This record gives sequence, C-alpha cells and structure tokens, in this order.
Amino acid sequence: MPLRIDGSQGEEGGQILRTSLALSLHLQRPIHLVNIRAKRQKPGLRRQHLACVLAAAELSHAKVTGAHLGSQEILFIPGPIQPGNYRFDIGTAGSTTLLLQAILLPLLLAPSPSHITLCGGTHNPKAPPFDFLERTFLPQLEKMGAHVDLQLERPGFYPQGGGIIHVSINPVCHLQPIDILSRGAIKTIHAKAIVADLPRHIGERELNTLTELIKLKPENCQLQELKGCGVGNVVTVEVINEEITEVFTGYGQRGIRAEKVAQHLATEVQRYLSAEVPVGPYLADQILLPMALAGGGQFLTLPPTRHTLTNIQVIEAFLPLRFDVSKQKQHQWHIRLHPTNTAQS
Repeated sequence: MPLRIDGSQGEEGGQILRTSLALSLHLQRPIHLVNIRAKRQKPGLRRQHLACVLAAAELSHAKVTGAHLGSQEILFIPGPIQPGNYRFDIGTAGSTTLLLQAILLPLLLAPSPSHITLCGGTHNPKAPPFDFLERTFLPQLEKMGAHVDLQLERPGFYPQGGGIIHVSINPVCHLQPIDILSRGAIKTIHAKAIVADLPRHIGERELNTLTELIKLKPENCQLQELKGCGVGNVVTVEVINEEITEVFTGYGQRGIRAEKVAQHLATEVQRYLSAEVPVGPYLADQILLPMALAGGGQFLTLPPTRHTLTNIQVIEAFLPLRFDVSKQKQHQWHIRLHPTNTAQS
C-alpha cells in the first residue's frame, strides 16, 4: 500500500515532494502524493518539480502516474536505485540545488558511485545557492561520513537559467549522527557580489552597504563580473566560524535598489550573529533528512521556519522516529532527533 502524503500540509510547497521522493527511493516505498502545491498561485507540478519526479523515476526505473505539468497528484512506485552517470536538464531556470535534494541522499547510500550533471538555475531566489551547498551543507554531510564533490561549470540566474553543476557521489554504507551545538569563535566574514551582464556599480553599492552595516573589512569584499551567462545579480555573505560556515544570500531584482538588497541581507546576517547559534535557516531545513537516515543528531538554530517544521512532519510519516523542537532562548531553538536503529534500513 503506497504511503499517502498530503502536499497541502504545512508550507504546502515543493519541499514535501522532494523529501518524499528521496525517502521513497531510499526506503523503496511507494508513495501517493495528493494536493501537490494545491494552495499556491500556480498549483501542481511546475517545471522544476516535474524535473525532480522524472529524475527520481529515471534513477530507479520507477512506475509513475500523474507526472505532468500542473498535476496535483502522483503515484510513484520506485524500483531498485541504479547508480551511474546521469544528466538532468530542468529546461528552465528552475533550481538545480533543489533537484539535487531529491536524489543526493538515495545515491549516497546506493551500492556504487554516481556522477550527476544538473542544468538549470544555480542561484535562484527562495532556493539555496550553489555557494551554500559547497561551503555549508556538504561540509556538514562530510562530517557524517559522506564523500561528495561539487563543481560549478557555469552559473545560471533566474529567469534565464543555463547553469551547469557536476556532482560526484561516492557511496557510504551508512551516515553518522551529527551534533551541531556550537559555532565557535567567528574567524572572519566575507562578502561577494556577482554582476552578470549588469553595470559594475550595482555590486559596488551592495558591498558598500554591507561594509557599513556589518562592519566588513574592505579586503574581505569581492566583486565578480560575469559575461555571457545571462543577466543576474547575487550577493553572498559567508560567516566563517571555527566549527561551521554559514552562507547568506541576497538577489538583485528589477525595481529594487542595490542598497535595499544589501540591507535585507545584512539583517539576516545580524539576526544569525546575535542569536549565537551555529545553524541558519537553510541548513536547519536540509540537515534534517541526513540526520534521520543517520538515526540521530541535534543542533541549535534560529526559530524554525515553516519549511523546517513541514520537513519534520514528512520525515516522521516515513520513519519510526521523532524530532523534539524546543525553545531555549528568545531566538535560539534546539532540534533533536531521538536515536533509532531502523532509520537506515
């Protein structure tokens, strides 16, 4: 009997789909997803969500019904995972990093290596950028025993897309639980502004604003100009601590001044710094599934987002475990997974 997952629960977005696909692949459990993104302005599967379904299906020769644009219901019956070399092209600027969420962990726990090429957006609003995967998420996954190499061949910005990333995955038998309870002392804070086929002064203004608001040193600011890869502007702040690096991102948008983009980003960074926690919002969301498959772990973070709480609900529907989410201080929360011996089976 397929496990029924309601896509309208919690944050109601694509995270429910991606986590469900990843666990279906790993556990070899059929799923029936209903009400997929039902309350969104454009409900059902969009191009990037459909790409996740089709990629998961290709990896396992799954039987799938309902896999088409706009579909609010799919039945996904996975077969055994087939590691190997794959290329998945979203066909739009849809996020490659979100597509990777659906397939990375099943391939990491598969019997042999894989190499994946992903084409689409690499720096998208409302999605973790390539920089976050490279500097924040993968280092924590490596502490759990993973061996994953990530390479950016070409950036892709919204709405043009065209980005390319390569992922080499060397499998492990199991993941180790992880505790992320301290970030240690702050070693340095770096900022980087990328302007692609846009005036240089946009990035300069963003960096000047960040320097003023979070007291950056000029030598820790970098401006990168790109040509021929589509129009885009992204600015990142990298907080390098003794025990963890967190990456925060702002995206330039038509009609929004560069100073406003940088101000919003500075607010996110200041909120993280003042809370004295190691784990930021994106990592809190994405580390949950590796922890679940490892059978244990805990971390301190900012107040959990709806994405994080919804991801917990979905994971608990698949596995015999429980997350405890408790407030420690005004802006500090503790999330702990109760150990289980069955999570990796």
